Amino acid sequence: MKKTFIILCLSFAVLTAKSQGVIGTWTGKLTVQNMQLTLTFHVNKDADGKHVCTMDSPDQSVKGVPTTVNLLTDDSLNVSIPSIAGTYAGKLEGNILKGTFTQFGCPFKIEMQRGEERLSRPQEPKQPFPYLTEEVKFTNEKASATFAGTLCYPVGYNAKSKKKVPVVLMVTGSGQENRNEEIFDHKPFLVLADFLARNGIASLRYDDRGTAESTGDATHSTMFDNAADALSGFKYLQSLRRFSTIGILGHSEGGCIAFILAAQGHPDFIVSLAGVGTRGDSLLLKQLYLALSAQSPKAVIDDYCKAMKDVYAYKEAHPHVENAEQALTDILQNAGVTMSQLQRTSLLETLKNENAWWLNFISTDMGEYVAKTRCPVMAINGAKDLQVTAKDNLDAIRRLLPSNKANLIKEYPDLNHLFQHCTTGQILEYRQIEETFSPEVMQDIVQWIKNLPVGHK
Repeated sequence: MKKTFIILCLSFAVLTAKSQGVIGTWTGKLTVQNMQLTLTFHVNKDADGKHVCTMDSPDQSVKGVPTTVNLLTDDSLNVSIPSIAGTYAGKLEGNILKGTFTQFGCPFKIEMQRGEERLSRPQEPKQPFPYLTEEVKFTNEKASATFAGTLCYPVGYNAKSKKKVPVVLMVTGSGQENRNEEIFDHKPFLVLADFLARNGIASLRYDDRGTAESTGDATHSTMFDNAADALSGFKYLQSLRRFSTIGILGHSEGGCIAFILAAQGHPDFIVSLAGVGTRGDSLLLKQLYLALSAQSPKAVIDDYCKAMKDVYAYKEAHPHVENAEQALTDILQNAGVTMSQLQRTSLLETLKNENAWWLNFISTDMGEYVAKTRCPVMAINGAKDLQVTAKDNLDAIRRLLPSNKANLIKEYPDLNHLFQHCTTGQILEYRQIEETFSPEVMQDIVQWIKNLPVGHK
């Protein structure tokens, strides 16, 4: 889903420094296989006066990666990143920090300049807003979690009026995100909530469990735990008795949750933005194949994906693997494929993965929930979505979804997983694109919801 990072085996680099000349924030571009990856280094001192450094990889939506400092001089620095087998060595030359990042023996030159990269976000709304907003809280008592959110009322809304308006509960994608679904320096849910409010539709967006102002422990949360959180928000909206209809609008995993709750008969309608219609393991395998397709020969990719498919099946049957090395050897022998050491390492890490969300997701068939959904559905994808591919998932939804005249299933050309107009659909483009959310898609969402008759459930 949104958080699948796919840049080779390259993840994070860091740096630090001893002199005031290097203390501060530095940003540069790393070129990898004709792609650019933005790196930002934060060099500072902790409370004990010790030099520390963290790194951001904003194009991968990763921040605050810690470092180990090897050497500090007045104009030079050398650090290690054990978690990714990487190092950085650099020297200050004038106002430029020139250095080399190395990972798995592969060196990459990088020049850093002071400060962070600031990108334009023209769609982000600025206060004062022409509509009312209310800070609210609701609770999932079973999970001992309290959620903080923002309820946006449409322009001209009057609580004393007998005329009620539709409302959507906005559910984020995978990973713990704030109410704006802030990712890659974009705030898609803020932009969408603003557009809805300016066009007659209310919305409630909330911080995920254990994130920002929401409480609770998400360490072992699965998609179904997240669905229970969303249901608490839905019931909160019901309790207000202010709205004509209550729908669920979810992105990526949020789209899955919309189908899960719809299959249980809760919402009046759902809007699935790049929601999944297939099994979780099939989706992840397709993501993997597309991620590797620009980097390796087809035969290598085919063998690796075949092995990974068998690893997924093994993990579904054996969540806890006692001897991963032996298990992998057996899997590869049965599959009749051989792997490089780097590939074996990746497969081993997957065999050792005991993340509750991931284990649950690979064994979940979203088609079962699509088939039980009776309320009106708007299911949409971008044609250049490489994380939840439009054809595979929209075809599955179209095939399994019960007939309803109000249903709309649509694929948009030239849009990626975040519904931005794009060139390739690759994750590294997300942050560099100024557009946060396609105006055409937002307008279609508004029109579809407004055309739904009250009492259509």
